[in-house]
Amino acid sequence: MIPNGSSRLPPLPTTVVGSYSVPEWLERLKTEYYQRRISAAHLSEIHEVVIKAALKDQERAGIDIVSDGELRRDNDIDYFLARIPGVHIAQRAKADYYDYYTATAEAPLPEEMVLSGNKEPLGLAADFEFTRAQTDRPIKFSFTGPFSLSRRIGGSAYPDEADLVRALARLLNTEARALHEAGARMLQIDEPFLAGYPEQAELAVEAVNIVTDGVPATWALHVCYGNRYARPSWEGHYDFLFPAVTGARVDQITLEFARKGLDDLRLLRQHSWDRSLGFGVIDVKSAAVETPDLVASRIRRALEFVPPERLMINPDCGLRHLTPEVARRKLHAMVAGAAMVRAELGLDEEGEK
Repeated sequence: MIPNGSSRLPPLPTTVVGSYSVPEWLERLKTEYYQRRISAAHLSEIHEVVIKAALKDQERAGIDIVSDGELRRDNDIDYFLARIPGVHIAQRAKADYYDYYTATAEAPLPEEMVLSGNKEPLGLAADFEFTRAQTDRPIKFSFTGPFSLSRRIGGSAYPDEADLVRALARLLNTEARALHEAGARMLQIDEPFLAGYPEQAELAVEAVNIVTDGVPATWALHVCYGNRYARPSWEGHYDFLFPAVTGARVDQITLEFARKGLDDLRLLRQHSWDRSLGFGVIDVKSAAVETPDLVASRIRRALEFVPPERLMINPDCGLRHLTPEVARRKLHAMVAGAAMVRAELGLDEEGEK
């Protein structure tokens, strides 16, 4: 259940959830762009520089599976809404993080044009290709899932909101196919809004299966409790996710545990989860840097429920709201803690004892 290409990975491989620390100066420049004071070409050049730096930080920390840090995205919703054909945004000029709360679809999304293969509206494959050219490490590419995107789209096109979720899922399936053709082998669907609508878990899983259909990547599903300005949007436990998530055609679920505590590990045994777990060991909503010993203790606890060959180590959520220095130190601690447990288990880099 560890990603394709696992021969290049050690046991208990480390990765990130998706986003990386956004320096204050980058936030200011993004706002300059949205206020139409710098060009898209200029901002693109800036993005390329910060993505290279984020990859270097991850490599120097020893992260096994890296990401582009989602640094082209001002948040996990707007980047997609602005590119989805058929979604209207009345006012696109904004400050950096502010959401497009006025996004609407007054007519059904033009799926025939998208599904024909003549258009890849979101441009995610190009984002992946740039990242692939910058690193030799395995890459995980993440994107926001259809359920969460649907929470930000109003309008009259879909009287039944479930139909909007399915339409978005079909569009994202097209993107996933293009990503796979570009060489992406580890893909992650992020559903940060699902915890706020626990009664919709079955619909979200149905949509996840539309997204993954026919795309032979290694798939992860990340579900958290939100990470808005380093604060959770909801609280609770992962009971709402089970048993619905057992029907998801994914290879891994990626969950937060460092902030919430480890009690929900019981759900994996209770519902016989037999696939990989992306295990959150770093609290991204706190600037306090975990020690390697603390990280190791959390991993040991997870190993009581998940065998090492099905355990991947990551932060709870994205690192966007941490300062660059804190993000770097947390990643170093995470890698060191994983190495400690690996050594205790007597596992070498190939997972052999």
